[in-house]
Amino acid sequence: MKISRNDRDGIAILKLEGKIMGGPDADLFQTQVKDLLAEGQNKVLLDLGKVSWVNSTGLGILISGHKTIENSGGSMKLLGVNKRIDQIFMVTRLNTVFEAFDDEADAMASF
Repeated sequence: MKISRNDRDGIAILKLEGKIMGGPDADLFQTQVKDLLAEGQNKVLLDLGKVSWVNSTGLGILISGHKTIENSGGSMKLLGVNKRIDQIFMVTRLNTVFEAFDDEADAMASF
């Protein structure tokens, strides 16, 4: 997995690419979340438009990041979830945990 960051209007946009599988991905994502919170940034939009797969460990990574950010008084929302991953979210009922958007402007306005 690769992560790139872009800040706009007080919101950190993290663009994830590849597969979210665990191991080094977990370390990379948790470090990114901790760095954001250390900077006082607790509004995070995860762009999953280029994520091809998320396994169960990857779901745990996303849940952990979401909880960490929420516990800091912030929020983490999702953008561009593909149909395959959306089905995983529906089966696991994570669609009730994560607020997801297809349109970036709508996602940004929701913060």
